[in-house]
Amino acid sequence: MSAGALPDSGPAGPVPAPVAAPVATAFSAWAAGLGPEAPPARLREVFEFVLLDAIGLCVAAREADYLRATLAACDSDGACTAIGQARGLDPAGAALVNGTAIHGEDYDDTFEGTPVHSGAAIAPALLAACEGYGLGGRDLLRGMAVGTELMCRLALVAPTAVHRAGFHPTGVIGALGAAAGVAAALRLDATRMASAIGIAGSFASGIIEYLAEGTWTKRLHPGWAAQAGLRAARLAQEGFLGPRTVIEGAHGFFKGFAAEGIARDYGQVTERLGETWQAENLAFKLYACGTMLAPFIDCALRLRRDGLAPADVETIVCKVGEGTVHRLWEPRAEKTAPSTAYSAKFSGPFAIAVALTDGAAGLEQFTDARAADPGLRALAARIEHRIDPDNEYPRNYSGHLRARLRDGRTLEAEQPHLRGGRHAPLDRGQLIEKMRANLAHGGWPAARAKQVDDFCRGIFDAPDLGALAALRR
Repeated sequence: MSAGALPDSGPAGPVPAPVAAPVATAFSAWAAGLGPEAPPARLREVFEFVLLDAIGLCVAAREADYLRATLAACDSDGACTAIGQARGLDPAGAALVNGTAIHGEDYDDTFEGTPVHSGAAIAPALLAACEGYGLGGRDLLRGMAVGTELMCRLALVAPTAVHRAGFHPTGVIGALGAAAGVAAALRLDATRMASAIGIAGSFASGIIEYLAEGTWTKRLHPGWAAQAGLRAARLAQEGFLGPRTVIEGAHGFFKGFAAEGIARDYGQVTERLGETWQAENLAFKLYACGTMLAPFIDCALRLRRDGLAPADVETIVCKVGEGTVHRLWEPRAEKTAPSTAYSAKFSGPFAIAVALTDGAAGLEQFTDARAADPGLRALAARIEHRIDPDNEYPRNYSGHLRARLRDGRTLEAEQPHLRGGRHAPLDRGQLIEKMRANLAHGGWPAARAKQVDDFCRGIFDAPDLGALAALRR
């Protein structure tokens, strides 16, 4: 026996099962190993649509008071583009401003399930990183695919748990997604990408107390997530270490940001990676308000087309999913008389009332003047909700209205799924029309719509992102 060797203890016992790799490590190993053929061609169009939508929304919000404040608070000028603005910013500032602009009117893409707005967190981080660090269109596409996929998959781990804990899923999950996306664009190896995700866990932020008064903080969350993810990836690039167990650890993301009592399924993050792309399931909004309100607005518009007038309504009862009540239906005093235009975007009674009255639910319907309108408030006060135990939320977003009229009649309407989502996706023409309307809202001429469409069609083949500067003021 050699010096220092242990004596033979006889036959070995049972071989212990191998310890599974941390979730961030497994995801990063897949993402860092993606070949030049990834992502599949069908996803390229999805991300072109994300950029089409995002650019239109940046222009629509470019003169908004909340965006002026965000831009003014950025201290560092630089070479990166804040879309629709004249001023160039450093990468972090551009990510913050563009993310806030994209999400500012709650009109941006979303993911069904636990709703996360991936485009508002991932696209700004990647545009800033690629423009700021001299990366090309293939890097942009790769980063958007990786970051969006992680964000969507994290949203499926414990549906509703993040909201129930008082956090905004887009804000907190978005930081991890943006970190992975920028790491992929920078071509970091799997070890450094996992560190980037781990670092982002300490940067993640965003509480939903904005609901109490309709204040602006939710608008900021995706921009904050974008710049946080960008900084996390840069720190990892330089060798800073983050915890690999950030997602599932005893003190990890789902311990800190998700309510207890809801099962965690971490396999949602790693199973069938590369075979199934959750990023394909992004939904694009038709209405400028909270996602889960869209099917109820569809019902209201259908009743209006059938001849229902606001003055005819005695009461309307809405069948809702229990998980939506604390954001869209209560507290009742705020939901029937929203204190701000932003609060109105997350009010079921107001959204239904304005859709019945105006026949629309776009940017012009969610203003301070409309939120304060006495007629709309009076109608909203006649709209109630009832929890439907059979409602499929969060697996599916549906709507049902039952209107009792003053003449004694009862009218009903039902919308079984989210239009613009996986059951009824929008096509390019519809998204271009939405983008064109958003450009007009922001004061850009209709001719610039073709410029935006051309940019989105060609950017993933471009050697660099120099064309982005043409989208400044």
